[in-house]
Amino acid sequence: MTRQLRLLLVAIQFYSRIPVTGRLAAWMGWDDAWLGRATRYFPLVGLIVALGQSLVYVAASIVLPHPVAVLLALAAGLLLTGAFHEDGWADFCDGFGGGTDRARTLAIMRDSRIGAYGAIGVVTLLMLRFETLAHVGTDWIVVALLCAAAVSRGCAVLVMASLRYARDEDDAKAKPVAEHVAPVDTVLAVAFAAAPAVVLSLWIGSWTPAAVAASLALLATAVLRRMMATRLGGYTGDCLGAVQQVAEVAFLLGMLVVLDLSPVAELPYDTDESEEEP
Repeated sequence: MTRQLRLLLVAIQFYSRIPVTGRLAAWMGWDDAWLGRATRYFPLVGLIVALGQSLVYVAASIVLPHPVAVLLALAAGLLLTGAFHEDGWADFCDGFGGGTDRARTLAIMRDSRIGAYGAIGVVTLLMLRFETLAHVGTDWIVVALLCAAAVSRGCAVLVMASLRYARDEDDAKAKPVAEHVAPVDTVLAVAFAAAPAVVLSLWIGSWTPAAVAASLALLATAVLRRMMATRLGGYTGDCLGAVQQVAEVAFLLGMLVVLDLSPVAELPYDTDESEEEP
């Protein structure tokens, strides 16, 4: 149990800006080999971030309009992750947009400066995420954030498990992660990623919202994975950030479609239902 708690803290420290410092950091310790094993908890880190976003949304929605509360929740997510995944998506857009071969694409993605493709990609994705959540019913915001955060990070782990790491440089940030991911870590990550959607489906008595949303997230992941395999012959840390971002938005879009079209998708605590008159 102590080892697993250390791995969870490693995952929190690596995949977010949530502070793990002082005595807690000293107790945790550090070994690069732990990064790969900590990947099993990547979806749980997403849940922690989404929980923080949910708390901000619930508090803000008491006194502010729904869209404003959503925007504040998204801002909270950026603060909690340090825009870690958004930065990867920007580099991915620059690399695949401006590069024509493997070497050139990797070189562009390594450049910390953001280009036109990256800027356009980030703005577009942030707008899609905001507009989607702004049109999701208020009763569904929390479950949408939690499920999307977990599933999207599970999609990134699936890419790690099915492709090799594309960079050969010893100082590559994601290399220690890629070198120590075991099959059991992938299995546990996928289980953690699926758990919120499974709980939601059992709770509402319908698998449709989660199934449609997860299918779109997996489809988006498959498209990006194909692009990586074709151009790079593998993945980089930026590629994983891109997968997480696109899969999250795809999941949210899937939920929005189902919630707009399916009359069975209602939460047990739905407050919009009016009581029938006797």
